Amino acid sequence: MARMKARPHELQALHALGWALARALPIVGLALSWEALAASGAVTTFQLPRLSAVLARIWTDAVAGDLALNAALTLYRALTGFAIAAMSGVVLGMAMSRNVAVRWLLDPVVSVGFPMPKIAFLPVMMLWLGVYDLSKIAMVVLDAIFPVVTATIAGTSGVDRHLLWSARNLGASEREVLREIVLPAASAQIMTGLQVALPIALIVAVVAEMLMGGYGLGATMVHASRFADSHGVFAGIVEIGTVGYVLVKAMTLVRRRLLIWHQEAVAPSTV
Repeated sequence: MARMKARPHELQALHALGWALARALPIVGLALSWEALAASGAVTTFQLPRLSAVLARIWTDAVAGDLALNAALTLYRALTGFAIAAMSGVVLGMAMSRNVAVRWLLDPVVSVGFPMPKIAFLPVMMLWLGVYDLSKIAMVVLDAIFPVVTATIAGTSGVDRHLLWSARNLGASEREVLREIVLPAASAQIMTGLQVALPIALIVAVVAEMLMGGYGLGATMVHASRFADSHGVFAGIVEIGTVGYVLVKAMTLVRRRLLIWHQEAVAPSTV
């Protein structure tokens, strides 16, 4: 009987394992295709080194400590800028959705700045703040704040007005309405804005490192390309891709944890 009761759990575990393997197949296929193409002789080692050689280079950098140093610096810049953009973006978005004067003042800036390629401000940041961490973090904030602001505005503006009226009629203060109704109701869209902003923060941090130099995953790639070190360049691509994947997955887990009470957590999955 105990064994029969365990079968549904075993089937569920096998089902989850099967889905995990199925989702890993495209990555495995890409890796095998990369190795096969590089070994076929159709391209030179300079154009496309073998994946096995690239992984060996990553291992060498990891043992030497270079990988940990560069990844830590890139993550520091990206996550610091993301944290500042997240807090500032939520505050600005809430202010714009709740105050007509603030929205009138900032809406043109957001409307113009959101679609604009903010990397154009990089020379300005270099002139004002130099080429060190401060300017790179400032670039991350400048790029990552706009998705958070717009998502917060959309979320807070879409709160059911009947809930707000009911809470006010029951004697709730504006602060209580904001804390107990507006923020929970808008939390799903705010989290979506944060999920968009996080990979943007990593991308901008890497690009800023590439253009400003110093240390970091982006700067290491540019340094390798200047010395025709294709293994180092492709190692950087793999490292950045891995870091980005981990960040996105971590953010997904945070969303599930924070919104475990939300209706999206109990809605049937369409994936």
